[in-house]
Amino acid sequence: MSVLILHRNPLEPFPYRDWLADHDQPVVVLAARDKIESFGEQVPTDTLGLAHLEVLDHYDRDVADRAIALAERYRPRHVVALHEADLELAADLRGRWGLPGPRPADIRPFRDKLLMKQQAAAAGIEVAPYALAATAAQVSDFAAEHGYPVVLKHRAGYNSIGLRIVRSPGQLRTHLDELYRGGSRDDIIVERFVPGRMCHVDGFVRAGRTAVAWPSQYQYDLASFGSDPGPRVDVTLDPDDPLTGRLLDLVDRVLAALTRRPGGLTDHAFHAEVFHTPDDRLVLCEIACRSGGAKIREVFEVMFGVNLAEAELRTHLGLPVPAVDRLAGGVRPRPRSMSGQVLMMKRPGLVRTVPTPPTEPWVRRFWCWARPGQVIPPAAGSADFLTAAIAVAPTRVECEARLRRLGDRVAAQIQIGEPS
Repeated sequence: MSVLILHRNPLEPFPYRDWLADHDQPVVVLAARDKIESFGEQVPTDTLGLAHLEVLDHYDRDVADRAIALAERYRPRHVVALHEADLELAADLRGRWGLPGPRPADIRPFRDKLLMKQQAAAAGIEVAPYALAATAAQVSDFAAEHGYPVVLKHRAGYNSIGLRIVRSPGQLRTHLDELYRGGSRDDIIVERFVPGRMCHVDGFVRAGRTAVAWPSQYQYDLASFGSDPGPRVDVTLDPDDPLTGRLLDLVDRVLAALTRRPGGLTDHAFHAEVFHTPDDRLVLCEIACRSGGAKIREVFEVMFGVNLAEAELRTHLGLPVPAVDRLAGGVRPRPRSMSGQVLMMKRPGLVRTVPTPPTEPWVRRFWCWARPGQVIPPAAGSADFLTAAIAVAPTRVECEARLRRLGDRVAAQIQIGEPS
């Protein structure tokens, strides 16, 4: 008997052998070659101490078949996925094999943005006006009713891939020609653009109650990953910020609205995104039942001593997570300090110089996923980074100032030119 892990991520942030040092069953991992290589990691030539590590050249095409084939040999007792795009497959496999853990019906409200908005709105939570965009005519009618900008997105999208912000009728015609060339479709929604700054709330639910959570605020536009070459700062909110309590309360309501199914999700990480509008409204964008991407997990660990991905994995396997249980006392835990991340997106070209690793004591971690002489492609999504760093400070203002100074220095040291 074993645990089967579907792994659509780089390997470095997920030290499975260390996380499961007290687990006595074999660990089998199916990994995606492109995700490993895109973060500058060497593809392993051994199993990294796991019972089986298999790196797939065509992950999307082959992962389901390889999981089924390996199940015959390793007879998994658990199937775990920590990436958004694998949650439904993992749930399907659990159902097929009669294994414990979330089923597709538990996952679907967090994956299908149409169902998510329907259930949230029914619970009185504000969402942007939206509609299923089955035909080009329906999108045009929606834009005529609600005005521009409008947003087109995949119902099961992630990392802002395929998201389109349409600002004029001319732009809309171009997008409609591309999206509906083959006729009607059922995988796209259209919604009214919500102005304001995007906040996110990350945390962990234990036994159906939020054990630990905290809000942060993106100081950039997520959808600009392909056009923004500068530092992208994301910083936590102070405990006494008026938004902090409001965001935490709102996300508790969202979680309750999406987990009403008896026997459904009770123990899981989450990553919620919420618009804070210029007129001080909080509007739900979306929520996922997994830990956040970028370096959100590492920021959260700095604040609370909890790695949300490790907590997810161990919870799936029924293993203790003392760091979470210690915080789940009924009173909202407060972070040890303020923290945040500064990111640089990949941009295409020949890497000529890379940044010098920072040495300031308030920089907790730094990553650079490029080397001089390397030719890199453009960012393919909002998680396709060139560099990342985590900082800490006593207050949000000081933390943001530190992140911005560091980001400016990193940006000045990166030189990417035309390939020769």
